[in-house]
Amino acid sequence: MKVLVLTGAESTGKSWLAARLQQRFGGLAVGEYVRHFIDQAQRDTCLADIPAIARGQLVWEDAARHQAPGLLILDTHLLSNRLWSQTLFGSCPAWLEDELLARRYDLHLLLSPEGAEWHADGQRCQPDAAERWRFHEACRRWLEAHRQPFVEIAGDWASRERQAIAHVEALLGR
Repeated sequence: MKVLVLTGAESTGKSWLAARLQQRFGGLAVGEYVRHFIDQAQRDTCLADIPAIARGQLVWEDAARHQAPGLLILDTHLLSNRLWSQTLFGSCPAWLEDELLARRYDLHLLLSPEGAEWHADGQRCQPDAAERWRFHEACRRWLEAHRQPFVEIAGDWASRERQAIAHVEALLGR
């Protein structure tokens, strides 16, 4: 099983690209648990919600891993939970990083804010481009610091899709 993670700031095309990649390569895609959590709670999140959100994401991810698809596509993983917790609340449960590092990820596609216009959807909260770039850089720093395999994806939507397809083909040995 190859595990692919899409990561980066909001409105960079992670969910769209995850769906496109699953459509092309098959496999199993896992969405963002926090969206489900917000839909169920019908309110904004708070620091006290972070453990439940992170555990929910892990339950979804681990259930998908248990199915052992040839390709597992994660629309997000605990890095986003960790960085959002720090960004919004200035704190993060320490165990998130341990859980994140305990799992193997074969490739991260770090989606750049460059060329990606922010779109409000009722759950997003980072309309400021400078904030999205800070989040992007925090993702990059974490990936580099923990020697996680990643490539940066930028450009318009068609270019993002072409780049992602090429990297997934290489990951799958095609």
